[in-house]
Amino acid sequence: MSKDPSRTEETRRRVTGLIRDARICMLTTIGLDGRQMSRPMALQDADFDGDLWFFAYADSAKLRQIRVNPEVNVAFSDQRRHSWVSISGTAIEAYDRERARRLWNPTLTTWFPDGPDTPGLALIKVHAGSAEYWDSPGGTVTNLLGSARALTGRPSGPGENREVRY
Repeated sequence: MSKDPSRTEETRRRVTGLIRDARICMLTTIGLDGRQMSRPMALQDADFDGDLWFFAYADSAKLRQIRVNPEVNVAFSDQRRHSWVSISGTAIEAYDRERARRLWNPTLTTWFPDGPDTPGLALIKVHAGSAEYWDSPGGTVTNLLGSARALTGRPSGPGENREVRY
């Protein structure tokens, strides 16, 4: 991990771009019995300043788990671009009606039929402590060629991997 401020900002911008492209992630919480539990979540369209926002029901298992142990991981995978991001952080229930209205997306109506006024609606705010990304350059063709080169004993570069703290 670099202590160079310009490299840190560059890495943060890259993380932001990668998670915006992926949009769907796996939110991992720690169950009441100590097991890790992951489920798919849709990232809300907000500027990433170190915080991620998700909609949930206040009585959901994920929020019960967060109330007991707020340590979470949020993992993004974008197969089209061959990139992955892992964000470790702390989650809280942070419902605010105005923020819910600003973050609302009509596709969420599938899960929350009354929109931002759905009874029991909650927001989950994940504050990132650190993030790590893996980005493979060139896409599918480059990766296929890289795999073929590896079979001949001449592997191509592995892509980029960086970590940043928030």
